[in-house]
Amino acid sequence: MTRSAPDAPAAPAGPASYGAVLVGTAIVLTGFNLRTAINSVGPVLAEIERGLGISSGLAGLITSLPLLCFAVIGFAGPPLAARFRDGHVLAAALLIMVVGLLVRVSTDSVWVFLPGTVATMVGGALGNVLLPGLVKRWFPGRTGLLVGAYSTAMAIGGAVASFSAAPIAAAAGADGWRWALGIWAVFALVAALPWLLVPVRPGASRSTHTAVPLRALTRSPLAWTMAAFFGLQAMQAYVIIGWTAQYLRDQGMSAAVAGSLVGLNTLVVIPLNALIPLGAVRQRLQRPLLLGFLACYLTGWTGLLLAPLTVPWLWVSLLGVGMGSFALVLALFGLRGRTPESVSALSTMAQGWGYALAGVGPLLVGLFRGLTGGYTGMFVLVYTGVALLGVTGWAICRERYVDDELPGPPPRDTGLAAEVEVAGAEPPIAVPRAPR
Repeated sequence: MTRSAPDAPAAPAGPASYGAVLVGTAIVLTGFNLRTAINSVGPVLAEIERGLGISSGLAGLITSLPLLCFAVIGFAGPPLAARFRDGHVLAAALLIMVVGLLVRVSTDSVWVFLPGTVATMVGGALGNVLLPGLVKRWFPGRTGLLVGAYSTAMAIGGAVASFSAAPIAAAAGADGWRWALGIWAVFALVAALPWLLVPVRPGASRSTHTAVPLRALTRSPLAWTMAAFFGLQAMQAYVIIGWTAQYLRDQGMSAAVAGSLVGLNTLVVIPLNALIPLGAVRQRLQRPLLLGFLACYLTGWTGLLLAPLTVPWLWVSLLGVGMGSFALVLALFGLRGRTPESVSALSTMAQGWGYALAGVGPLLVGLFRGLTGGYTGMFVLVYTGVALLGVTGWAICRERYVDDELPGPPPRDTGLAAEVEVAGAEPPIAVPRAPR
């Protein structure tokens, strides 16, 4: 069970209201765009290397830079949301993403491409950290459903980008990689528009919202453990997204087939992202889900190591199932905080430091490949990551709340009956709770 704070802001008048429908639509459209700019790079990484005239080390930086941007830019999410409307922040972020996408495909210089990539990641970084809090605020009794909806849209966007990048590049001819990366600006522009129409968020005035300082979370063991888990699962995902296609090409597979297999990997994630949050809100299912993800990671990586061209579709599919750990941690953000503010702060800290950790992974793969000419370093890295993922995941699946680990007095108890939100119930079931 997850207990709502007694003084949490009220939910909107119902999911069918204009504001809730518009917010839900905007959340899903934003989710679609969170990974398109990243997933489209891996299948055409060799063409980008040739087009920009860069080394494997710089290619590794290109695959790691999005994660570093997510880490740094994501910390700006709560301060911006406190100063401006959430919808306006996300609309601006997506418009900056459009500009970045266009900049990085219009240059022959890696030193322009890299700043363009930074701008491109603004939309993803702010969307990553703000969407969990928006779900908690607008849909407090439907956390699993809405997290599942936008993480499914994210997986669809990533799968489409992975599948289509190599064919688009081939069809466009010389420098076709520019079209493969730039076409996603259209979708980011579409996603920005509904945020401009979103009404003021529900729940009285801003003065009634108690901000949770990010500095306070540095004293929370739960927050740090969630940051470590998030970073380790993200490192797995971005090594898969950024380097699996190139690894298979180096084993003798064609660019189109390798890109399609990475697309298959993300395609597998789509139904999982819809279903896992619905299961993850039930405490008894969290650790079994975790163990299943770990088993899939180990089997998938071992298959790619020992027999990369034998049933590669099976190995990448298993890795895709393992990547369901992302949907698990997204659901846990909403379950490990009592209020939208604490959920937003937890999401920001865990994703900020987590992406900083994850960004080391693809960069190291590129450096190891450049130094050794092979992928031994990549496999050592991912196997170590799976082991640490198990340790941190087991810890965050224990039911507790980050609010209870913050400095200061415990949450105020009014002595009145409070609501208890039964995980997985839609809408939440109100159960009287006796005063302590």
